[in-house]
Amino acid sequence: MYPRRYARRVIDIPERLAAAQEKFNGAAGRAFIAGLPEQTERFLTEWGLRPDGTAMHGVSALVLPVLRADGTGAVLKLQLLDEESAGEPVALRFWDGDGAVRLLDHDEATGTMLLERLDPARMLSHVPDTREAVLVIARLLAHLTAFPAPAGMRRLGDIARAMLERTPRALERIADEEARALVADCAATVREVVDEPGDRLLHWDLHYDNVLGADRADWLAIDPKPLAGDPGFDLLPAIDNRFEPGEVRRRFDTMTDVLGLDRARARAWTLGRVLQNCLWEIEDGRQLEPEQLEIARRLRDA
Repeated sequence: MYPRRYARRVIDIPERLAAAQEKFNGAAGRAFIAGLPEQTERFLTEWGLRPDGTAMHGVSALVLPVLRADGTGAVLKLQLLDEESAGEPVALRFWDGDGAVRLLDHDEATGTMLLERLDPARMLSHVPDTREAVLVIARLLAHLTAFPAPAGMRRLGDIARAMLERTPRALERIADEEARALVADCAATVREVVDEPGDRLLHWDLHYDNVLGADRADWLAIDPKPLAGDPGFDLLPAIDNRFEPGEVRRRFDTMTDVLGLDRARARAWTLGRVLQNCLWEIEDGRQLEPEQLEIARRLRDA
């Protein structure tokens, strides 16, 4: 997340957030950005909050540090409501602060949330030893994925079947023969497990910037984009973030060991996550990311 200053209740819309919303959400993203000042004012008033410092943002949300009426710190998270963000409060309520940030309030119509305040200076990405950081994520995932997903959550089986339907057209658009073979191998591996997609509550985006420290716990997960599925689909963010080619197999082995996963199934669903990323790149007219292809290459025969 990138810090920005705002004065009193006038919201300074970060240009990078506006650009990301334009890129990924088009007209809906522009409407979200245009409505942010009014939406912010509304929830500051309705929830009895006042701004308290530096605002931050990622690709999809603006996060404002605030003080509640009783003086305790919190953060107001404003984001575009879509199929990914709609599940976030459901998952956070389910975890109830155990391994994840605690949800304090939520507006269902807009997706706006009031969350406990963690310490943005204590981010797992700041831990220099990536092997230690991978262990932290593995232990968090082992806890967060220990229970079945609540009813109504997006399902990995539906996502995987849709990916396989899109794959033939995508393969036609890959000029490089080796890259095409790697993506095809990812799809073939997913076909082997698509009928057993799992039912655990997945975070989907647990990379190092989405793990923060707090007074009540060493590390807590933030910003889930949850779905119901196999925990193997949750491993890739910790493999491709802070990417080190020589650590791909070690990170995969560490996480499968800590989570107690069947290695072959975890490999299949991790390659499924690579396939998902590659399909997005192809369909958006971008070049495939070398890191994704390298992960596929190193895990293909793992």
